[in-house]
Amino acid sequence: MAAITATREEMKIMIKIAVAISLMVSVLSCGVPAMYERVTNMPGEQWNRDSVLMFEVPVSDTVGAYDIVFCNRITGQYPYSNMFLFVTIVAPDRTHQTDTLECILADKRGKWLGSGFGNVWSNNVIYKHNVIFPKSGTYTFCFEQAMRTENLEHVLDAGLRIEKVSK
Repeated sequence: MAAITATREEMKIMIKIAVAISLMVSVLSCGVPAMYERVTNMPGEQWNRDSVLMFEVPVSDTVGAYDIVFCNRITGQYPYSNMFLFVTIVAPDRTHQTDTLECILADKRGKWLGSGFGNVWSNNVIYKHNVIFPKSGTYTFCFEQAMRTENLEHVLDAGLRIEKVSK
């Protein structure tokens, strides 16, 4: 019987493949289909303070209620238990609203929240619940990391998910 060995790089690739498969399974098995979902990969696993994530979302439904969700994936080496964001929404009429969002990523004992596989943790944080868009058109959602560091390390990706609220 031959021994199976893998190099460190091969192990990293296998872990990334396993994470991708588990994410696809979790997204496909989700009961609520997303009206919109986009994720941006962070180069070098870090989110620079000057890197604003922008998502342009076409909206035609002005009657239904939606949840606006901030999605992120971090590694177990992420140095904080939370993540602060500045969130700006620009409506089709160019009016805008800016908020601060705190994403709690770990409990008081340091246990990561969300779902994890290996050294990667995924979190979906509801930013706004039961939103009814007042106008049809394109809404722009901007996310900026608001932590007290120039480069927020160990952030794999971040994104936006908008899902219809089931009645």
